[in-house]
Amino acid sequence: MADVPRELTDLRKLTDEFTRFMLSYKFGIDEVMTKLNILKEEFHHRHDYSPIEHVSSRLKSPESILEKANRKGCELTLDGIREELHDIAGIRVTCSFVSDTYRVAEMITAQQDVTVLEVRDYIREPKSNGYQSLHMIIEVPVFMSDHVERVKVEVQIRTIAMDFWASLEHKIYYKYNRAVPETLLDELREAAHAASRLDVKMERLHDEVIALSDVVGVDDGLIEPEEIGRGDLPPALVQILTASRVAR
Repeated sequence: MADVPRELTDLRKLTDEFTRFMLSYKFGIDEVMTKLNILKEEFHHRHDYSPIEHVSSRLKSPESILEKANRKGCELTLDGIREELHDIAGIRVTCSFVSDTYRVAEMITAQQDVTVLEVRDYIREPKSNGYQSLHMIIEVPVFMSDHVERVKVEVQIRTIAMDFWASLEHKIYYKYNRAVPETLLDELREAAHAASRLDVKMERLHDEVIALSDVVGVDDGLIEPEEIGRGDLPPALVQILTASRVAR
């Protein structure tokens, strides 16, 4: 049997190493997704409510990884990329309210095998373009067949309104190849402020409904739908309570 050329052997080795490299990040996503889904279901079981509305994930393509590594000027080796790039594995958590984003971050931080490497709070301090989100770089153990790999995963936690704005902004930047007209940028910033105001208003209404429900006993079935609206309840809250009651 003829000897395998050294170049082919080296290529096979490199291919195997890169496959394992990518798999480690996929498994890192799987680990964090499992944690979040457990937290979502367990929290809902205990409180009949969950701060997590939706969870999605994405793994950067090899082309995107090499492009970003080259742009950052990092060493084009697997170890160099692993050290410098923190967003190869990404997870996005969507919540209803701003307070929920911090609650989810606390639950992630409380996991014993999760190491929080970095937190960037773009909710309290939005980016100049209006972008809001809570970013966490965490590290989780991935148990491979022959070793334990510590994998970095970027977790973005945001409200539904923030997520809608970010999705639109991404599409606009893609359409204009990042050369977005200044007038459109101004409108995007205003839209971000409007989304922020909506988040504040919706959370305030939610808190008022919860507080009022505790007082009048809506959740416990102590009053009937036709009794809602009697007294001095604000009309907006009457409508919300009635809709909530009918939905049940």
